Amino acid sequence: MGFLSGRMTFECFRASGPQPRQFTAEHVRILKRFAIGQSAASSAEGPVAGFLAGAHLFDTDFDLEKNVIGDALHCAVRIDSSAIPAAVRKAWLQMELIALTADNPGARPTKLQRQEAKEAVQARCEEEARSGKFQRMQQFPVLWDARNNLLYFGGSSSKAAELCCDLFGQAFDLELERLTSGRRAQQWAAEAKRRKALDEITPSAFHAGNASAEISWWNHEAGNFDFLGNEFLLWLWWHWETQSENLTLPDNSEVTGMLARTLSLQCPRDESGRETISAEAPDRLPEAGQAIRSGKLPRKAGLTLVRQGEQYDLSLQAEMFSVSGARIQVEDEDEDAEGRSALEDRLESVRALQETLGLLFRAFCERRIGKNWSADLEQMRRWLKSDAARTKKPAA
Repeated sequence: MGFLSGRMTFECFRASGPQPRQFTAEHVRILKRFAIGQSAASSAEGPVAGFLAGAHLFDTDFDLEKNVIGDALHCAVRIDSSAIPAAVRKAWLQMELIALTADNPGARPTKLQRQEAKEAVQARCEEEARSGKFQRMQQFPVLWDARNNLLYFGGSSSKAAELCCDLFGQAFDLELERLTSGRRAQQWAAEAKRRKALDEITPSAFHAGNASAEISWWNHEAGNFDFLGNEFLLWLWWHWETQSENLTLPDNSEVTGMLARTLSLQCPRDESGRETISAEAPDRLPEAGQAIRSGKLPRKAGLTLVRQGEQYDLSLQAEMFSVSGARIQVEDEDEDAEGRSALEDRLESVRALQETLGLLFRAFCERRIGKNWSADLEQMRRWLKSDAARTKKPAA
């Protein structure tokens, strides 16, 4: 069930509004009230979202024991939409035109007949959608963590995430804010009383001689600091390769890390395109070094992180800070654990993964928006320029 076993893909949202300390039978009743199929809307009018109990695509058997684990609520959101293939629409249109132009010279349709045919096809599409013949159903696991006021959405579709947020807003009166790299930086700056310093930063020029940095996927809007996600991944790469595999986090714990499995890089000026490298250690390959020396920035990277007896293998998208394919390995895991105990342990591991990523990004923010960034930036420029940058410095 979703976050309770196997690999995970998710985005995190900050929840504001009524914040329960503990989920109760009332929350389960709300899930039932907003379950998929309870709304009078049809997928012909657009995508329809509703809750599932989480076991499978048609599971609406909600239960306190099943859906509440400690201080977290686990369920799913199903999104139904009409997906009539374009080839079917085209065939219906041709059939309508043939019928309408049977008596026309040369069977050529008039403008009015074309409009009539299009309207007939649209009406048929709506009728077929209501019948469910071409209905598409998608299920996304969701975890609402009351302890940390976080909502985990188990998917990578922005449209599906928006529908999920709308559903939680209607059902539980929640406002949900996507925790992108920029939003996380703003949270750090507010807590560290460094908001003014954050507001003054611009994308770093990692190559000496460049007066400024251009990032084609950044919209330059005030308050948008999502470009820090790209700098975060490059900073991790530099630190792990030239300084140490270990990093001390703001809570004084240590994390050991490395880039692993996949690395996606893109030219921020849109001059030399995008490339994805797949290998056990993609950062060690010559093409990876050539890519960053030419000015490309990481947009997605596979990470292996070890902290406090747990290992996390995942891919992190830089700007959105979304996680895909995350696997959790626990040192000395109790293979005999089962039932509620196993589910609660898994939930704590999910929280620990999110906490580790958050602390790692905060460690970067302390350097990036602090007085030490100029020194780090200069060292990174030398690293990018040097042919020796591909040789790892032995750990002290």
